[in-house]
Amino acid sequence: MSTHFSPIRCFETILAPRWLAQKGCPLIQHQAQQTMKFSSTFALSMLVGSASAFSPASPIQKAINRASFSSVAVEMGEKPVFDQEQFIQESKDMRLKHLEEQAMYALKISAENYGNAVFPNAMIAGDLVITDLLGRMGYLKDGKVKVMVVDTFHLFPETMEFLKKIEDHYGFKAEVFCAEGIPVGDKDAFDKRYGADLWKEDIDEYDRVCKVEPFQRGLKTLGTDCMINGRTRWQGFERAWIDLFENAPIGGGLAKCNPIAYWTLEDTFDYFAKHKVPYHPLHEKGYPSIGDAKDTIPIPEDGSVKFVNYEWEGDKTQWLDYATERKGRFVGLANKDGSTKTECGIHVEGAERTWDRDLWEADKSSVKKVDSSDAALEVVKSGKPAVMVVYAPWCQFSQNMEEEFESFAGATDLDVFSYRGDEDREFVQANLNTQSFPTVNVIKPDGTVVKYESEERTVDAFKKFVEETL
Repeated sequence: MSTHFSPIRCFETILAPRWLAQKGCPLIQHQAQQTMKFSSTFALSMLVGSASAFSPASPIQKAINRASFSSVAVEMGEKPVFDQEQFIQESKDMRLKHLEEQAMYALKISAENYGNAVFPNAMIAGDLVITDLLGRMGYLKDGKVKVMVVDTFHLFPETMEFLKKIEDHYGFKAEVFCAEGIPVGDKDAFDKRYGADLWKEDIDEYDRVCKVEPFQRGLKTLGTDCMINGRTRWQGFERAWIDLFENAPIGGGLAKCNPIAYWTLEDTFDYFAKHKVPYHPLHEKGYPSIGDAKDTIPIPEDGSVKFVNYEWEGDKTQWLDYATERKGRFVGLANKDGSTKTECGIHVEGAERTWDRDLWEADKSSVKKVDSSDAALEVVKSGKPAVMVVYAPWCQFSQNMEEEFESFAGATDLDVFSYRGDEDREFVQANLNTQSFPTVNVIKPDGTVVKYESEERTVDAFKKFVEETL
């Protein structure tokens, strides 16, 4: 028997008997009633069978097999029996199963087709789905995919504690990276070198120092050729068109795998519930997404929506509507152009433009390098007039004035010095008038240190200030 679906055959088996029965034909009325019960089921099965995607083993075919089509093909005038809630749940189950298989296929390509796939894990909802998928595939225990974590020194305490939990659960050890020159976990050292309020002074530089630079350094250190990440189209218009694979705008254009690109946030929590995945404890306190403690809040702020023991409390739509996942992130922060901040800088064009050298490098500059606080005090107490800039090499304002200050040093008879102040903030605050970078000081013969207050950083402006001060 041919399984090809034919509209003519459909008429012969379903419509014609039904029509004749309605007309009251005495010869076939009884036969038509019996035929309709059988033929409705047969014709639908032919329709389903004609679609190659509906293989006998597919979830759709199984769902159809479970349905009672005999209850659908009822006597004329009766309403069909239909369990709507069961249909919705089975549809969601089929969708999630497809998404899982699709994501695992993308992860397999990342792990098997590239030599050094790396997964930067921020332990947000999507990242934990990927963590579990990688664990199920065996790529975490065998080290086929390396896990990288960036500690900004401003994370919630629960975040790094949770990292230890998932390391134990899945049997891997993450590589942790933080601000350049700072030991992992040493917040005091970070504050001393970069300042506890760097994010308030210059949010772009904070992103560069605490996120972008260690992120890139991590990728480079691990020899990454394929970066796995948890971005999704559901997270907002900036990401609305991402695909499963793309080229990253960082690290020289390495491959970028977005295995859950087509998932919604609801899909991730459905996955948690289905597989009992370890999730960040702050989901139970009302946080849909987790970033820095300084600018991340619950949604809504009263914490009335939570995900506790794999079940929802409160109105989950406040978390799950389109583009609301990151609604509680970057709160109160703005870009330099005044626009609302929605990205930390890692996934945007130009992210690779970070500082990778010192300013006014020794033996290459007319500006003399001061390499310690003791040496700086010697300049102050020397009894000779001088000019000293206190700077940070990562600071874009310091970078922007490098060339002009170099020209000034070549145009004056005074000694001109540079001192890297971000490595000893307490000293420069107490002795060199420095609250932000760069700070230019004129040092008088009596040891008085006078700060240049103007934002005009030109050769002529520096010359004029020196003449007025000395």
